Amino acid sequence: MKTALITGVTGQDGSFLAELLLSKGYEVHGIVRRASTFNTDRLDPIYEDPHEPSARLFLHYGDLTDGASLRRILEKVQPDEIYNLGAQSHVRVSFDQAEFTADVVATGTLRVLEAVRDHVEHLHREVKFYQAGSSEMFGAANPPQSETTAFYPRSPYAAAKVAAHWYAVNYREAHGLFICNGILFNHESHRRGETFVTRKITRALARIKMGLQDKLFLGNLDAKRDWGYAGDYVEAMWLMLQHEKPDDYVVATGESYSVREFLDRAAACLDIDWHSVVAQDARYLRPTEVDHLLGDPGKARRVLGWAPKLSFDELVKKMVEHDLELAKQEATLAKAGHHTMLRAVRHG
Repeated sequence: MKTALITGVTGQDGSFLAELLLSKGYEVHGIVRRASTFNTDRLDPIYEDPHEPSARLFLHYGDLTDGASLRRILEKVQPDEIYNLGAQSHVRVSFDQAEFTADVVATGTLRVLEAVRDHVEHLHREVKFYQAGSSEMFGAANPPQSETTAFYPRSPYAAAKVAAHWYAVNYREAHGLFICNGILFNHESHRRGETFVTRKITRALARIKMGLQDKLFLGNLDAKRDWGYAGDYVEAMWLMLQHEKPDDYVVATGESYSVREFLDRAAACLDIDWHSVVAQDARYLRPTEVDHLLGDPGKARRVLGWAPKLSFDELVKKMVEHDLELAKQEATLAKAGHHTMLRAVRHG
């Protein structure tokens, strides 16, 4: 049985990846940050009490800003594969929390790499490492963007991801570690956080449809992104670590759509006119915008045999259907006056 360790296991990608690895017979360990409220709801469908003999998912308290905790977990788990997905990943927020973003995303990756380097050298065992890159690293670079496109980051988040990328390359080349960088373009799902634009749209339009909300405030409607399904993209992460040699890969659909087009598709699923309920708010604009991201996934297709399964329209429909069901539950509870339960539903 292979053992995998996932940072950021409670996030969208972490939960999908944990499901995938469990389905392949792995023992999966995840690092979670200590909080006064439960933040593991995305893992509820696959979590078992660790006292059960059948349990194969285990959670450990740790943080990318705490190198000692990372080293302790690594020594305890002794994983065959590590997937570094943890991050402060909200681009707009990174402008307001630049130093924190750099500490978690860039230096946090360095802390994990240092722990892996020491672990491999002391125990003489191979550990395969996946580093989660981002299409935001390309920023203002002309589309389409591939593995050979020069990075041009336009946010503190993107700059931190570029640093993490090059740390990973350096540790691969300097220390002979098996490290892959996955440069993933935007990947969404019904598990996406509600402050990210796609989920913000589907959640709000569904609530508007049910009479629970009047307006949706957004920033740049003309920004174009290459949007895929997160459930497809975690398979690419896994495939990278199964390949015979480590390398870097762009993971994308090869198609891009504007925020406006996403709105069109989502509103059509609900049979509403979004123009009357959507307003622009300058607070959601970035100081330096990224206009157009379009990935070239040719290398991932050729080398890994990976291709996205869910189309853009299917992705939007899947997200809208999920959030409409949430809105219906919310409306039922609101009518019954269950305000405490209503808050629980709103947060998924």
